[in-house]
Amino acid sequence: MSKEAASSSSLHTTEEEDDELLLYGSGSGWVEPRTHCYHLDNSLSSDLAHIPNPDTCCYRCQHPQENWVCLRCKDVLCSRFVNKHMLEHHQNHNDHCLALSYSDLSVWCFSCNAYLDAQVILPLRPVYETAYILKFGEAPPFRAVMDLHLADENTEGSTSGNQS
Repeated sequence: MSKEAASSSSLHTTEEEDDELLLYGSGSGWVEPRTHCYHLDNSLSSDLAHIPNPDTCCYRCQHPQENWVCLRCKDVLCSRFVNKHMLEHHQNHNDHCLALSYSDLSVWCFSCNAYLDAQVILPLRPVYETAYILKFGEAPPFRAVMDLHLADENTEGSTSGNQS
């Protein structure tokens, strides 16, 4: 029985570790988006306040879901989980490396191979806000973390950030 007890206690430790991983996201596929990207200067359209509607089908295969809008030319193409047309688009046009998902409004940089935080990266906020309004019919609720971060930079050392 001591073998079983040792086995179950080591199993218990593993479950605790798993719970901790789930809490911090690694077990759930949580990805921390980047707050900067070196490709923004050369990869964004000058007019991101006007983008196709989120229900636009893929321009190549007409698939109605899992579509992304290229933030350089505004083409709407399907994800790598459908027919990979957005990925092919980037492979054929290297400076078209930023895309916004119409599924969850996330922004992906193909060159960095990373998600970008469209609420923190100021040049991405207009396209994020426009896509949100087109999809949900109202302005997005921007995170308070952004405000706190800016306040911390402006008033270094202040502890008056606690609001009731």
